[in-house]
Amino acid sequence: MSFRPLHDRVVVRRVGSDEKTAGGIIIPDTAQEKPSEGEVVSVGSGARAEDGSVAPMDVKSGDRVLFGKWSGTEVTIDGEELLIMKESDIMGVIEAKKAAKKKAA
Repeated sequence: MSFRPLHDRVVVRRVGSDEKTAGGIIIPDTAQEKPSEGEVVSVGSGARAEDGSVAPMDVKSGDRVLFGKWSGTEVTIDGEELLIMKESDIMGVIEAKKAAKKKAA
């Protein structure tokens, strides 16, 4: 099955959290806090304005994003737990650090 979000909605896969503390204590699944970081799986076409124009989305598939702790609706699609949320629930995109360029001497 394939799922395509509508308008300004985004499908996000949560990024797994660590199961151990820095001291080596294992945290059971029931006590773990759900991560507020995820990877965008799919995006809608954009929000529609009153005049009918479509505002393009700022995020795209593959982006790593941060979102609010209680953001989105949890759904299961093809056995995978995903979140569906509005783009406005996303606080920002995590960008990978670019490798420092070496200067040729």
